[in-house]
Amino acid sequence: MAGLQSLICSVSKQLIAPNCTAPARLNGASPSVVNASSGEASVDEKNVTNRRLALLGAGALATSLLKTSPAFAEGISEIPENYKSYVDAKDGYSYLYPSDWRDFDFLGHDSAFKDRNVALQCVRVGFIPTEKTDIRDLGPMDEAIFNLVNNVYAAPNQTPMIYDMQERTVDGKNYWTFEYDLEAPGYGVSAFATVAIGNGRYYTLIVTANERRWSRLRNRLKVVADSFKISDLTA
Repeated sequence: MAGLQSLICSVSKQLIAPNCTAPARLNGASPSVVNASSGEASVDEKNVTNRRLALLGAGALATSLLKTSPAFAEGISEIPENYKSYVDAKDGYSYLYPSDWRDFDFLGHDSAFKDRNVALQCVRVGFIPTEKTDIRDLGPMDEAIFNLVNNVYAAPNQTPMIYDMQERTVDGKNYWTFEYDLEAPGYGVSAFATVAIGNGRYYTLIVTANERRWSRLRNRLKVVADSFKISDLTA
């Protein structure tokens, strides 16, 4: 656990958004879900609650090992319509992104693309050195993801909620993908994150959108999260 906390601290310094800080807080909720603070619900908050209940009914709040599409299980054999592929052979990773997004600089990250018109819709990838060799070395998936979302991704004014966790294995490499919300007064961000370890590096892909638009974009952005793949570096 000490090794996990050390890695989380390192990630928090290098991979979080520049306008966020990493709070050292655990609120005691279960690893599968972090409840938002109580209070009088606005119309938007009620809509979010309804979405959560729908997800709960579908079993999305349970920790699970979900199947990904055959194309991603075997590695990307062809690029789906309305997506482009980003391949960084030098740093050993690749992923898909919506074809109408453009690249931009995101502090502390190696690559990033964003929607041309809509704020908060973006994907970014970063990595840091690690002595670990597999994502499973971080410990149980639910505990590790719970710590990441609470201690790294959530800013002090944000309330996190984790909806789903899944593991997939491609070419002998293990990946964890999870869906979560970060809520703050007046707005919320929904996201998928995929993490993996290889090449002596801890890789993180995060793809986000405004929470109010998530229901329309979720499936499209899940393709991005599922497409992330690391490759062996060549000498």
